[in-house]
Amino acid sequence: MADSTVEAASGVPHRRHDTREAVLFGGVYGAVLASSLVAALTQHGHSSAASRRYDALWVLVTAFASALAHGYAHYIAERGPRRRWTSFRALANEWPLIAAVLPTVFVLAGAGWGWWPPTEVEEPAFLLNIAILFTLGVITARGSRRHWSAALLLGLGDALLGVIVVVANALIK
Repeated sequence: MADSTVEAASGVPHRRHDTREAVLFGGVYGAVLASSLVAALTQHGHSSAASRRYDALWVLVTAFASALAHGYAHYIAERGPRRRWTSFRALANEWPLIAAVLPTVFVLAGAGWGWWPPTEVEEPAFLLNIAILFTLGVITARGSRRHWSAALLLGLGDALLGVIVVVANALIK
């Protein structure tokens, strides 16, 4: 009942807000996860084509495991009556996390398939994920009807999460 009151007052269906929120949360989480995994997987100097294919697979497996864990946690935390497909919907709502890691998987797999040097994937993966974070921040802010200046600042704030991973990687190495 409360949801219909919110919908009537705002004129915007509640589901649309949930989707935008899920895309931001899952996308940010996925991009930061992908950057962190690239930093961890490239830390030990394994840079052959075979190791890049292995890295791509592990980034994908980790993303799926994280999405399943996050979806399951949402399902368990939900109070109230459950419908038949609620658990599947909770898991399906984690698609933004998977989508956010796919560019990194592509970079790693491409190096594994010989499309570019396997020793040079860390920087492009970091830059790609920082760009994803920035874009998610801007698009989400604009979708919330914020001015361009605020949207760009929020995009920079999201991108800063990726920069933190890069700086941490440099300090740890």
